[in-house]
Amino acid sequence: MVNVLIVDDDSDIREIVRYELEAQGWRVEEAGSGAEIGDAIRRMPPDLILLDLRLPDQDGLTIAQRLRATSTIPIIMLTGLGGDVDRIIGLEMGADDYVVKPFNTRELVARIKAVLRRTGTAETQAPPPDALDHDCRSFGGWMIDLTARVLESPTGQPVPLTNAEFLLLEAFVKAPRHILSRDQLLERTRSDGGEVFDRTIDVLILRLRRKIEPNPKAPQLIRTERGAGYVLDTDVRRL
Repeated sequence: MVNVLIVDDDSDIREIVRYELEAQGWRVEEAGSGAEIGDAIRRMPPDLILLDLRLPDQDGLTIAQRLRATSTIPIIMLTGLGGDVDRIIGLEMGADDYVVKPFNTRELVARIKAVLRRTGTAETQAPPPDALDHDCRSFGGWMIDLTARVLESPTGQPVPLTNAEFLLLEAFVKAPRHILSRDQLLERTRSDGGEVFDRTIDVLILRLRRKIEPNPKAPQLIRTERGAGYVLDTDVRRL
């Protein structure tokens, strides 16, 4: 059973979305403001959060950043038309996808399913990792388990990744020392049927560098090839 938290100050939107999600057999909780999110999560821990970025009491971007700092729960932003800057900043702060208002509820459901499928959440998840041979690879002292979707630092500490960040890193470790263009990386990281734009990859690269590079401003692992794309400039070994 999938649990979805809708955070939007427009009660009509919440009602429409609730109806469509419950028709999928999912459980739905609502919050009409940023202040209500904590209580809503305690009532029903969500598998995914739909977050409006224009809330009356708090900036949705700040809320997304705060949620991402303490949790890997997938976040889909609800943004207004022409909000490209909000979308870019939202992706920088860890959102997994975005949907532009006004939206078709069927499209919204499809985007939710795509994110859940890629994050292995709830009823959409893959068979338990214990039942599979793990595909583990090491690079630059890091270890990534592509089966369990786990990244460990050189000191053995788990490092949380959003779905898009994981897919991006997966693309790199499967093609080390090969230049991957933005188009190739977009194809590997976008949600099914989702709108994508070139700046998305730059944002994801920045986020990933902050997590795995000793100095993100002077990256040693993910190197930029000007005019061509990006390359994981290290050897990758299967474990």
